[in-house]
Amino acid sequence: MGNPMPPERVKPNDEELLVLAMAGDRAAFSDLVRHHQDEVYTLAVRLVADRELAEDISQEAFVRAWRALPNFRRDAKFSTWMHRITVNVAWTQRRKQRRHRADPIDESFTEPVAESISPERAAESAAIQGSLRDALNNLPRPTRTVVVLKDVYGWTHGEIAERLEITIAAAKVRLHRGRKQLRNQLWAEMEEDV
Repeated sequence: MGNPMPPERVKPNDEELLVLAMAGDRAAFSDLVRHHQDEVYTLAVRLVADRELAEDISQEAFVRAWRALPNFRRDAKFSTWMHRITVNVAWTQRRKQRRHRADPIDESFTEPVAESISPERAAESAAIQGSLRDALNNLPRPTRTVVVLKDVYGWTHGEIAERLEITIAAAKVRLHRGRKQLRNQLWAEMEEDV
């Protein structure tokens, strides 16, 4: 008879890792970072439209999270908390930058496309994504931030206002203007193609 197989190690979930990390376990926090680094980086890229700056923002967000972990009240999921920290770091970076132009998102950044769709639909989807990405990049950064947080991440107007330190009315106005500008840009592009 052969050796019995060792029992399969059960990977701890975020909640278990969070409890360990809050108790000072650096390895548990490293696991949390590995679980959430892609979504934090993606959010940062969407907010600042600069891959290198997004890497810096991601790192700083996790550093701030580690430092603030003892004060985490756990009234939200860890991922939601990380989104908020990432937005705060990105907003701080934006304030530090003196230039106010919208940098284009790197052309190699694309959303995954489901394998089950036809090549024609995949090409159409890629073209739409490219047009949407370009239109989004043309928005002023404060407007783009609100559109991304609301339409991509599903934040409420209250959450956006609190994190960006603006009023709820300002968040709604920016969202309305951003959506209108996106719609106008995409509509004009469609008319050019006809």
